[in-house]
Amino acid sequence: MKYIVTEDHRTEFPNPIKLEKGEKVITGETSEETIGETQYDENWPNWTFCAKMDGSNKGWVPNQIIKCEDNFGYIIEDYSAKELDIDSGAVVKGIKELNGWLWAENEKEEGWIPVDKVRKVE
Repeated sequence: MKYIVTEDHRTEFPNPIKLEKGEKVITGETSEETIGETQYDENWPNWTFCAKMDGSNKGWVPNQIIKCEDNFGYIIEDYSAKELDIDSGAVVKGIKELNGWLWAENEKEEGWIPVDKVRKVE
């Protein structure tokens, strides 16, 4: 399925978390929780903030790929939190939509784009 980007997108995370199937992670807050005065975006449910066991990297991971046990989780499929930096008007191939984000590819690379910044091309 092809999509056109309707709004520029730039990542705020230059070092996205990348996880392998079977990897153990430390799980933290979820996208539905309120922490202090910060309320996470209700348009992006089902995400958990995770950290690698060695503390080298942190990031948001979809709940669907985490098998949780207490404050830890095991990743059930390879995952990257890499976002695409992309301009309005670009056309991408959509591969997977999950929790308000689209995993897409352009001519050079793959990454996530918020679903509210794309529309399907007929």
